Amino acid sequence: MAKIVFTAGRVSGFKCPADKAQAFLWDVTAPGLALRATPAGKPAYVFQSRYQGKDVRLTIGNPDAWSIEQARTKARELQRLIDDGQDPRDLKRDALAGQAEKTAAAAAHAVTVGEVWAAYREARRPHWGERHYQDHETMSKAGGEFAKRGTRGRGVTIAGPIYSLLALPLRAIDAPKIEAWAAREAMTRPTRARLAWRCLKAFLGWCAEQPEYAPVMPSVNPAKTKRTREALGKAKVKQDALMREQLTVWFDAVQKISNPVIAAYLQALLLTGARPGEVLALRWDEINTKWRGLTIRDKVEGERVIPLTPYVSRLLHALPRRNEWVFSSLTATAGVLTIPRNQHNEACAVAGIDGLTLHGLRRSFKSLTEWLEIPAGVVAQLMGHKPSATAEKHYTVRPLDLLRVHHEKIEAWILEQAGIVFDAKAAPGALRVVA
Repeated sequence: MAKIVFTAGRVSGFKCPADKAQAFLWDVTAPGLALRATPAGKPAYVFQSRYQGKDVRLTIGNPDAWSIEQARTKARELQRLIDDGQDPRDLKRDALAGQAEKTAAAAAHAVTVGEVWAAYREARRPHWGERHYQDHETMSKAGGEFAKRGTRGRGVTIAGPIYSLLALPLRAIDAPKIEAWAAREAMTRPTRARLAWRCLKAFLGWCAEQPEYAPVMPSVNPAKTKRTREALGKAKVKQDALMREQLTVWFDAVQKISNPVIAAYLQALLLTGARPGEVLALRWDEINTKWRGLTIRDKVEGERVIPLTPYVSRLLHALPRRNEWVFSSLTATAGVLTIPRNQHNEACAVAGIDGLTLHGLRRSFKSLTEWLEIPAGVVAQLMGHKPSATAEKHYTVRPLDLLRVHHEKIEAWILEQAGIVFDAKAAPGALRVVA
């Protein structure tokens, strides 16, 4: 191949013939330096040589950006690398990778907690239940929205516990900042702050595992410090539960609630031992009247099937079928009842029962079964608790009919203690309280 001395005129005037895919103009001064042109593209300086018996070609750059002398200098550098036994292509790839890492590190350096928090929620959403996802959304809300309930007289909502961290750069999240945040939040809402802290620990752990955020994360999770844990304190063990002698007044007060959907919900909550949200999420197609079972959407196992006991069956089938939800609402946006804490508190006040929460009804179910000596494994399976022993987990299989024997016994005993005479064969609504 003919070689010439590159000049500015020869380089600028070089064109590729229309009948060829590419054309080369070779420099006589720098070994391996050529100007490559194609019919459609702009010319570019290239370097070509042989490395370990194979042709090597690298693009140097456009003549508009590289002078002839700069291109010659670069070609000589590349040839020296080959003479030293190095493949210049590997060095170029390493350089590009290093530049990509620098670019990623710069992007991670500028990203905020709020941006990564949003990406985290969407990435983890397929692995979470809807309630857990909503908790993350609520904890990061800005607040300031007008609301009639739950604002303690302020009229507007307050920001979620994690909201104050969202504007910070991710690189700025360190142990002292989280400790200060924990001390501040613990003063007004320790329970909510503890939940936010657990979520924050998981979030920061996830960030440390992501290549795009890991460069700015500390080697140790900054949320896992003794000071943070001490600032938030430990949750107190709750003991609220109905005693056997309180069942009569509790049922009497609940059955007098003007909204029959709320009255049925509260009674079903006590008699199934399920979590408040699990009962609220019940749909009509999850009631199996043929096999007398309820499919409960379980936060632990995904779902579980429990018996549809006679009294609960009457309560549910007496409710209006407005939509897909068993505990429907005409006023709620989603068409399903919101958790009726206020109505339950009012009923408890009428009954003279202090401090009984909705989760306390689930605790009541477990406590009341102690009077009947029901097997602990049966109660755990009904309530959706994980098996606590190897025999329970791997060797005990209880079909629905076996659960029904125990569950109906529990329901009948609770109704008896409450003074409710219930005829399983009576028409729906044939319930009465014996004074």
